[in-house]
Amino acid sequence: MQPRLKISIRVLCGEDIAMGPGKADLLEAIIREGSISGAGRAMGMSYRRAWLLVDMMNRCWASPLVSASPGHAGRGGSGGGARVTEAGLRVLAHYRALQSAAGALEQGADWQALTTMLRACPLDHQSGRAAAE
Repeated sequence: MQPRLKISIRVLCGEDIAMGPGKADLLEAIIREGSISGAGRAMGMSYRRAWLLVDMMNRCWASPLVSASPGHAGRGGSGGGARVTEAGLRVLAHYRALQSAAGALEQGADWQALTTMLRACPLDHQSGRAAAE
C-alpha cells in the first residue's frame, strides 16, 4: 500500500468552520441545483443540515456567500431558490486554489522523505509485528 498524504483545509472564524471541504462542496451543489434543499438532497443531507451550514458560512464572511429566496408553496407551487453570491464564488475559487496548492505538496521533497521512513502499516500494539502479517 502506497503512503498517502491527506491535507484537509479548514478556514476558522473564531471556533467555527467558515469554510472546509464539505462547505465548498455544498456551495458547488447549490450552484448546480439552484436551491439549498436540492443541494442537500444531492449530497445526502437534510435540508436543515444544509441550511445550518449555509447560515454558518453567511455569518462568518464579510458578505453572505449564499442568497436564498423563500418559496411560495401556497401560490401555485413556485418554490424558492438559492444562489451563490459573487462573494461566495470568490471565496470558493480561493478555497479551491488553496486545496490545489496543498495537493501539490505530495510532489515535494519533504513528503518524499517522509514516505521513505513510513511503514506500510502500523505495528500491532500487542505483538509489535506489522498488523498485516
